[in-house]
This record gives sequence, structure tokens and C-alpha cells, in this order.
Amino acid sequence: MSDLKLSGKRVIVTGAAGGLGRAFCEDLAAAGAHVIAADIDESGAAQTAKFISAADGKCISGKLDVTNAESCQMLVAQAINEFGGLDVLVNNAALYGTLNRAPFEQLEEDEWDRVLTVNVKGIWQMTRAASEALKASGSGSVINIASATVYSGSPEWMHYVASKGAVIAMTRVMAKELGSANVRANVIAPGITLTEASMTLMEDAKNYGADRAALKRNGDVDDISGGVLYLASDLSKYTSGQTLVIDGGKQFI
Repeated sequence: MSDLKLSGKRVIVTGAAGGLGRAFCEDLAAAGAHVIAADIDESGAAQTAKFISAADGKCISGKLDVTNAESCQMLVAQAINEFGGLDVLVNNAALYGTLNRAPFEQLEEDEWDRVLTVNVKGIWQMTRAASEALKASGSGSVINIASATVYSGSPEWMHYVASKGAVIAMTRVMAKELGSANVRANVIAPGITLTEASMTLMEDAKNYGADRAALKRNGDVDDISGGVLYLASDLSKYTSGQTLVIDGGKQFI
């Protein structure tokens, strides 16, 4: 992966205690990036860093509550103190695997508010905290993780789908506002990906909806990591405000 020229890139990945976040950290570190694996689950983030360090990657962990401005600021300060700055921010933290699925009339108001607070406000808070450091890098990249459910209108999941639609809209504004400092902002919208969370949420996740995909399968975490590596690298230096749907060819936008 060294041809991606990610060696020495300084990266924060949120929601890094497991699942996609852990895979992003592993693949970025394997490509030579210096990574902070951040999560509200401090022990899970530390485990991610331990696995990567054991494989000779450069990764440290940090505790992060994306809904708390001070916590976000402290994490950015950690990146600056440990790595000398910040080049890439991967906003992956979100509520997903623990959510209740129900018709929108039956969703609980408290859960609706929690989803929007973490999945939307959390990205705003974290990117706001990181913006000056990303500008100072001279070629920063914000990678926001949304979901292909925005395009399929997945039923009984309105709070989650609404939050990920907001992520796409926010990213377009970020791209416009950060672009003059040569900081780009893009979205990855994964389809069903075979993480522990997906396995918990749905029966037979491996085959769920796979027949609708052009490639006739659901994604593995490495399928999504490829998009993160591209958007983190200078290969995407003229790409901003875009949404990369990685779902095996279920949605065409």
C-alpha cells in the first residue's frame, strides 16, 4: 500500500473500537499513516492500537465523546502533541448496531435525539475542532461515513437514515467552506457491511439484499477501507464534496 503515499500522514479515526473504524485504522497504518484510534469505548480503542502496534504499525488510542466539544478539542491536541499536526480526519463514530428498528410513528423521541446528536452533531463538533489543524497541514482531508440507506430509503430506520442524509448535506457545506484552505471533504456511503453490528441487527446479514447488488454479495470491511485509503491519499487531491457509494452496485446515483 506504500504507493498510496500515505506514509507519515497524521490521521484521526473516530469510532475505532471495532468494526469499520478498526479496519480503517489497520489499513491506514499498514499504508504508513500515523493513526489515532479514538472512541468513547476507551478499552476498545486501546485494543485497536495494540493490534496495530503488534503488526509494526504506528497507532495510539484516545478517548473521545464526539458530542462533547472539549473532548473533541482534547483529541486534536493529542494528535498535534504526538504527531505534530493532523492531515486526515475520518468521522466514523455513529449509533448503529444498538438501534431499534420500527415504523417512524413508533420510534422513541429519546432515541431519535440520541441518533441525531451522535451521528450529526458529533461530526460537526469533531470537524470544527479539527479544522484549524487540517488547514495548517496544507492539504487536509475530511472523510465522513454516511450510509447507502439514504438512497434506498430503508424502512423502519428513519432516525438513522435521516442522520446519514444530514451527513451528506453537511459534507457539501464543509467542502465549500474548507476548500479555500486546500482541505477537501467527502463522504463514503457503505452498503450492508459484514461487521458485528450488522450481524446483530439483521438475520442472515451475509445474504440480506445481496441479490440486488450487481456483484451479488454484501461488503466486507476491507471493501470499504479501499475508499478511505483513496480519499485519505493525494490521489483524491482534486475530489471534494462528493459521495462515494460502496455497496456492490445496489444504488446508482
